[in-house]
Amino acid sequence: MDRYFIGIDVSTTASKALVIDEAGGVVASHSTPHDLQTPRPLWSEQDPDQWWSATCSSLRAVLTQVAAHDIAAIGLTGQMHGLTLLDAADRPLRPAILWNDGRSGAQCAAITAEVGAEWLYGHIGTMMLPGFTAPKIRWLREHEPDIYRQAAHVLLPKDYVRLCLTGAHVTDVADGSGFALMDIARRTWSDQMLAAFDIPRAWLPELCESPDVCAYVNAAGSVATGLRVGTPVVGGAGDQAAQAVGSGIIERGQTSITVGTSGVVFTATDQYHPEPAGRLHTFCHAVPGHWFHMGVMLSAAGGLRWFHDALAAGSSFEQLSVEAATVPPGAAGLIFVPYLTGERNPHPDPLARGALVGLTLRTTRAHMVRAVMEGVAFGLRDNVELLRAQGIQPKQAAISGGAARSHVWRQILTDSIGLPLYTVADTEGAAMGAALLAGVGAGNWPDVPAAARAVTQLVDEQAPTPSAVAVYERLYPMYQSLYPALRDSFHALHSFED
Repeated sequence: MDRYFIGIDVSTTASKALVIDEAGGVVASHSTPHDLQTPRPLWSEQDPDQWWSATCSSLRAVLTQVAAHDIAAIGLTGQMHGLTLLDAADRPLRPAILWNDGRSGAQCAAITAEVGAEWLYGHIGTMMLPGFTAPKIRWLREHEPDIYRQAAHVLLPKDYVRLCLTGAHVTDVADGSGFALMDIARRTWSDQMLAAFDIPRAWLPELCESPDVCAYVNAAGSVATGLRVGTPVVGGAGDQAAQAVGSGIIERGQTSITVGTSGVVFTATDQYHPEPAGRLHTFCHAVPGHWFHMGVMLSAAGGLRWFHDALAAGSSFEQLSVEAATVPPGAAGLIFVPYLTGERNPHPDPLARGALVGLTLRTTRAHMVRAVMEGVAFGLRDNVELLRAQGIQPKQAAISGGAARSHVWRQILTDSIGLPLYTVADTEGAAMGAALLAGVGAGNWPDVPAAARAVTQLVDEQAPTPSAVAVYERLYPMYQSLYPALRDSFHALHSFED
C-alpha cells in the first residue's frame, strides 16, 4: 500500500496542504488565502478561525487526489510568534496578534530592564522584540484587561490548527522558541520567564520535538477535513525551521537566505551559543539536539512589492528586473533604506522607516528599482555579518523566495553578500519541511537529516562577480551609516502617521 505524508503550512497569506510520497515527491498541493487586518499603525492581526477554515478547504482539495486512509502522518508549520489567546472552551478571545505586529515595544523594554539584558539574551537566545509572543501577552494584560482575565490557553497559529484537528494543546520546541518564554539551551519552558511575565504554566501548550508524534486526528477534525480518525500528527516546526529542513539546512554552518515578504538569514548549529548582544535569534532547530541562528529583516521582497504597487503598477516584476539590469552596481549612488515596516535585526526598532538617499535629477525608475534590490541585499548582509562575527563562515547559501526567481536580484545578492548562492530543486518551502517531519514521525526516514538528504537537490549556483563585489564593498559602509543618522528623524516622523 502506498503511504503519503501531508505538510500543512499556516502562513501569513494562506493555509497550504502539501502531499508527498515515500520518496519525497510532490503528489498534490493546494492553498487557500487568508485576510490580514491592520486596524492601527504598528498593528497586524488575523482571525484564527480563518486559518482553520482555509486549512480545511486545502485538505479537502488534496484529498480528492489521494485517499485519506493512505495518509500515514501529518506535519504542521506556519508563521511564528502569533499570539492566539483562547478561553477555557478553546474559543479565540480576539484576533491573533501576528509576528509583524509592533505594538509591544514598551513591554519589551520593561521586561528587559526587569530581568537584565545579559541574562535575557543568554536564556531566551535573543533580545526581547515586539514580534515575539510573550510581550504581546503583557500588552494585553495592560491594555485589554477584560479579555486577559478570560484567558485560559495561549497557542501559536499552526498549533491552533492542530487544536482544531486533534484537540491537543501542543507546540514544538522550534516554534515554541519564539514565545520568548523558553530556556532555549534546555529546550523547556522557563520557570524564570514565566515568573517574570506572571504567566500561568497551565496557559502554555506541551512541548515536543519536531518529528515526534504528539497528537492524532479526532472525530471533529475528521468531519471538518476528510482525514481519517487516528491519523498521527507530529510536532512540526515554525516556518523558518521547517523551510530549512526542506532546503537541507541541517548541519553546522549550512546557511539559507529567504527573500520573501520578510528576509531571513538562517544557519544551523549543533551548539547553543547565542550572539552576546542578542542581535540574532538563537532558537531550537527542528533537528533534535540542534539549534539555529536567524536574522530577520521585516521588509525584503515586500520592499519591491511596495515600489511596484506605488510607482510601477503597470509593469510586471520581470520588467522591473530587466530595468534594474540596465543600471551598473551602486545605482549611481542611490541607496534604499528598506525599513518600511520597522526592523528587527540588527536594529530592533518598530519605528524605523524606509528612505531613498541620493536622488538627483538624473535618477530614473531603473535606478530606483536597482537601489531597492541592493538595499534589501545590504539588509540581509547585516545579518550575515553577525554570523561571521560569531565565527560562522558560510561557504555558500541556499536562496529562496521571490528574489530567487530573478536572476538579476540573485546576482545582486551574491555580489553584495560575497557568497555563492544556489537554489534547490524543491520550491515547496516550509510545507515540504513539515511533510518530511511527518515522514520521519511515521518511520519512513530514520531521522531528519536522512529525510532532508533524500529530497534536497542543489541547482543553479551563481558566484560573485569580483568587479561588482568591489563596488558593494565601498557602498556597504555608507548604507550602514544611514540608520544611525536617520533614527531620530524616523522616530519624530512617527507622530505624523495616521
